[in-house]
Amino acid sequence: MTILLSAVAFFVLLTGLILIHECGHFFAAKSAKVAVEEFGFGLPPRALKLFRWHGTLFSLNWIPFGGFVRLKGEGEMDEKKRMAAGSFCRASVWARCMILVAGVAMNFVLALIIFTVGFSAGQWVPTYISLSEMEGAAKAGEISMELSVFIEDVLPGSSAARAGIVPGVILSHVNNQAVSHPEDVVRAQEGRNTVIYSLREGEDFSVEKRISLAPVDGKVGVVLRSLPRNVSASQYSIGDSFVLALRESKVVTVQTVIGIARLFGSLVQTGAVPEGITGIVGIAQLTHSSVQEGFMVYLRLVALLSLSLAVLNILPFPALDGGRLLFVLYEVIRRRPPNRRWEMVTNTVGLSFLLLLILWVTFYDVLRLFI
Repeated sequence: MTILLSAVAFFVLLTGLILIHECGHFFAAKSAKVAVEEFGFGLPPRALKLFRWHGTLFSLNWIPFGGFVRLKGEGEMDEKKRMAAGSFCRASVWARCMILVAGVAMNFVLALIIFTVGFSAGQWVPTYISLSEMEGAAKAGEISMELSVFIEDVLPGSSAARAGIVPGVILSHVNNQAVSHPEDVVRAQEGRNTVIYSLREGEDFSVEKRISLAPVDGKVGVVLRSLPRNVSASQYSIGDSFVLALRESKVVTVQTVIGIARLFGSLVQTGAVPEGITGIVGIAQLTHSSVQEGFMVYLRLVALLSLSLAVLNILPFPALDGGRLLFVLYEVIRRRPPNRRWEMVTNTVGLSFLLLLILWVTFYDVLRLFI
């Protein structure tokens, strides 16, 4: 039952986000008096003509994911058809820019609304870039959390390794002194010949264990880091939630841009897809996990992917909305439209590259399933 629910949630996630994006183009085109010839649910080939509304054919297509909007004159090589009344190319520069940006705006607004709802419900913790930022939020009462010292690694042959300490446990006390930062540990064992580590292990860190160690030059051979635990957020007002939603959108946007830069950097250097970058298979896994954890977790995933889709589409790359926007801006600067054949070739090459990139990332998604 969970698998079926996850499959439905995955379908709703992908198709819903793309259709909302296309709705932005659709309504912006209608408001600019640009004729929308077709609004397709799913991707071609066409399976069924559903109905016509205000001159637009609404169709159902065989490939069930996503959707599309076909504007009059878009992609036409014939000058008369391209510049016919109601065509995209005949619209003003401002109108064309508005139409191209509208899809991105819809995805951004959707993410903003979902983030606002999530924070006002008091179930979501904002994303923090650093531990110090998180500690500041805890002191301000924005969140509550427990800060523990986590043993990330144990050096071979060290005092800790000989005592049987393994990575993945929490160090709660040193010589009966509570510790929450690696610096606390250094101070607690400085100048001592023997120290007592109080450890917590197990799935929920509920199993307690005490171990005596003999430091060498003040070190026992463990790699430590601070680990925030049991993090929870307050229930915010709508106004505060909206401010947090704006902040969250900014953080996620920056992280998405950094992730895209990492992807291209890694592809150029090694041809590999770096950890943390996922495709369709990875999104399906995230959807399944979020469905198991609850509706609010799933809703946050929807917001994150909606924002990521917005950022991806506004990039100045051929075939994307941002790339098409560049051609319009070129027309403004040069005071003449770009060569249409060159524009079509550029967009075709860009689309082909994006499809290959999606396949390559998906290949790594599948590969990670077996590693």
